[in-house]
Amino acid sequence: MAENNINTKDFIIGSLVGAIIGASTALLFAPKSGRELRSDINQGATQVKDRASEFKDVAQEKGIELKDKAIATSADLTKKAVDTTSQLSKNVAQKSQELKENVTQKSQELKENASQKANEVKKEATEKAEEVKADAEQKTKEVKADAASKKEEVKQTAKAATK
Repeated sequence: MAENNINTKDFIIGSLVGAIIGASTALLFAPKSGRELRSDINQGATQVKDRASEFKDVAQEKGIELKDKAIATSADLTKKAVDTTSQLSKNVAQKSQELKENVTQKSQELKENASQKANEVKKEATEKAEEVKADAEQKTKEVKADAASKKEEVKQTAKAATK
């Protein structure tokens, strides 16, 4: 795009310079009277002026077209940037909400699992305590029975020894 502008500019400058040199050369080397030569120089100058005016108009039109195109492209790019930014913001907000909900759900599940495990441990501890109590009572009974039996043996041994 920039190279095209440089080529157009170079072409316009080259055309103007070439027209001026060509017209001057033709007028100077043509065998004419002073009046005809001045008239021809006047015509050549008028032609060069007209051509320069045409080139100026073309350059202005091209400049306006390029300016309008730049404005339109800038507006499109700005709109795309705003749309993309808006969409990204929406996506981030949505993902943040999903993450929050996921964390809340996982926290609730963890809390429920911990509560359930605590109840299970409490139940097992209660059952073990009851088993230990039952074993202790059984052992107490066995020891009492054993002690009673030993006491009876000692009595009988003492009775037999006193006879």
